Amino acid sequence: MTAPTPPTQTLTVAEVSARTGAVLDRVEQAVVGKREALTLVLTALLARGHVLLEDFPGLGKTLAARSFAQTLGLDFTRAQFTPDLLPSDLTGSFVFDQRESEFVFRPGPLFTGLLLADEINRTPPKTQSALLEAMQEHQVTVEGQTFALPQPFHVLATANPVEYEGTYPLPEAQLDRFLMRVSFGYPSPEEEWDVLRRRLVRQHEDQHLAAVTDADGLSAMQDAIERVPVEDDISRYCVELASATRRHRSVQVGASPRGSLGLMLTSRAYAVVQARDYVTPEDVKAVAHAVLDHRISIKPELWMSDTGGAAVVDAVLGQVPVPGSRTGASTVADQP
Repeated sequence: MTAPTPPTQTLTVAEVSARTGAVLDRVEQAVVGKREALTLVLTALLARGHVLLEDFPGLGKTLAARSFAQTLGLDFTRAQFTPDLLPSDLTGSFVFDQRESEFVFRPGPLFTGLLLADEINRTPPKTQSALLEAMQEHQVTVEGQTFALPQPFHVLATANPVEYEGTYPLPEAQLDRFLMRVSFGYPSPEEEWDVLRRRLVRQHEDQHLAAVTDADGLSAMQDAIERVPVEDDISRYCVELASATRRHRSVQVGASPRGSLGLMLTSRAYAVVQARDYVTPEDVKAVAHAVLDHRISIKPELWMSDTGGAAVVDAVLGQVPVPGSRTGASTVADQP
């Protein structure tokens, strides 16, 4: 397996912040009124993570994925997950080349910059598991041979949270591979009217956004964020939040150490998107629900109650003491 080629660009935090603002402004031309949700998705991409977009149909999940691919200059493929989808339909397979009289590997849709895994919960676990190696190791193994995926590589998966007939719930091990879970929610009446108005002005269905950067540029942005320091009190705060979810009385399984690591990585990227080269507790709070909610399993006897991952994260955010900020704020515990 060959190592990915290092990016040729070196960017400052200020340059990365400017680019992220341009990317969000351009994506908002297609996805109306969802700046905060789009910021979270971009934050996960900058932190080299994958995102699960869980929301009702028709709220712009597919449009957002395609828009990010266009503005970030990434190759884009879409895999529609169905009950008859096979693992080889994603990874690719060996086919016989009659000219060369030998088997050659034909790459599948995983060999791209950004993969939209549409309705990921509609395919059986065997096919879902084909994503695990790609998401974690950035490679696929077919018939004993390993093939490296292009870099950067990201998965944006969509799922319908209310339609369960004929679906296969994602196992906790696979949910844990998604750095964030993000929902867009319904637009306001004014935002929905703006969608209609833009469609009339555009006079065609498809939307094409100009690229702000390219794959090398995104890699350079990711590398610049890796150079942003995180103070010990912030990283300890991330650990304490994740640990608190494991001690909550309603929780069967809390966030793993991957959850605390995700908090640190995404809060750092979120700070850069907010045009800062340092991380504050407010950055951690801003990404906490997207990073932790889907990593928490509630006790079975509470499944029919209002208790869920979001309620647990709200509780621990109110209970865990907040470290003092750079401005010298005192250390206090937020109240629920």
